[in-house]
Amino acid sequence: MAAPSTRSTPRSKSNPPGCAHFVSLRPPPAGGGPAASGGRARRPREFALLFIERKSPVSVLLIAGSPSAPSRSTALLEAVGERLAQRHARIERLAIRDLPAQALLLAEWNHPAIVNAIAKVAEARVVVVATPVYKAAYSGVLKVFLDLLSQNALKGKTVLPLATGGSPHHMLALDYALRPVLQSLSARHILPGVYASDSQITLTPENAYQVHHDLAERLNEAVEVLATEGLKLPPTHGFEPVPFSRVRCSV
Repeated sequence: MAAPSTRSTPRSKSNPPGCAHFVSLRPPPAGGGPAASGGRARRPREFALLFIERKSPVSVLLIAGSPSAPSRSTALLEAVGERLAQRHARIERLAIRDLPAQALLLAEWNHPAIVNAIAKVAEARVVVVATPVYKAAYSGVLKVFLDLLSQNALKGKTVLPLATGGSPHHMLALDYALRPVLQSLSARHILPGVYASDSQITLTPENAYQVHHDLAERLNEAVEVLATEGLKLPPTHGFEPVPFSRVRCSV
């Protein structure tokens, strides 16, 4: 006589993201029920609960497009990340320089690191991209990674572009080099970018980059727009928008 199956059977109803998923490993009673044990159901010993935490969708993905670390563009990116973290946003990071160079250059979509990086983009609701400006264009490693993404990779997403350069003369690289590529990837809303020159992000004696006050103010404004329009968070200043359905009278 064949032994009863002990294969786990998931619950019929699916669990929402972030909830526990319980699976019973209890084998079915031999003989079809309580009658097989003399009319009284015994509590089986073979019972287990599996707790599986399903990861909630990532809200913000920070993409570092600098080929070096540390870098000013990454410092600019982290400054945005710190401000979003204060707004309790869920944050994931992707440093393109850490991806395998051969897999990037040869477009090996099946490479585990490339698959994971593309999945991070797909899961994000908001994408923040930071790059240094070289020869009036964004970095080559960022270009190679963006070429791996599908045409609809940024569909429905809000994108904030960031860039750093040696002088203010490279500021137009955000609008004339990076923005068209982000638009070609079907981004829903591309916010006005933030450009910083080297003099606005200086290196401290402790080998840490410091964002100057004027740049910090611009980052605060950019993050405020990103949080309210991209993440639908309430504003931190001024009056909260009132839906028309809540208006009871007007003058």
